[in-house]
Amino acid sequence: MKDLSETKKRILESLWESGSPVSLAEVSEKTGLKARSANMHLWGLLKLGCVSKSELGYYTVTDTGEEAIGIPMTDKALAGRVLVKTLPEKAFHFYAGIDKPTEISSDSLIDFCEKIKTVRIESIEFHMARRDFEMWIHSLGDLELAKRLRTISREGLGGEALRERLYEAVRARCDELLKK
Repeated sequence: MKDLSETKKRILESLWESGSPVSLAEVSEKTGLKARSANMHLWGLLKLGCVSKSELGYYTVTDTGEEAIGIPMTDKALAGRVLVKTLPEKAFHFYAGIDKPTEISSDSLIDFCEKIKTVRIESIEFHMARRDFEMWIHSLGDLELAKRLRTISREGLGGEALRERLYEAVRARCDELLKK
């Protein structure tokens, strides 16, 4: 696909980050564009196949749009690589702080998802601040989920709101990968 303008990329990023269908007004608000300008860019993205539009007028990013912003297509092979158990030395080890191991580790993305529900919140906040979860998930080969976690870390959440947002993102991705 030919290079997209920064504005079109910003719109695609906004649609991707929302994770659900978005109205023209929401696109305009999230990107800081006037509705008319956002509409023209969305029309162009529709023609390129980067976005789809529902009958109710809501926009979503397509696989083509995701690829345009650097998110690789998720196929069965990628799903298999991401979901497989890691070697013990590549497992994620939870810490509550520097030199404060929790004795909890995860050897797969599915196990990680379950551990997020119960690990101490200090551990989640510690690792999110350091981008440890993002880097481990990237090492598993899931660039999409790693990018989603980077987006969550920018939201500045803490406590149980952070746990919930993290769990929902990881659970949704596990569900998606298991369907491949």
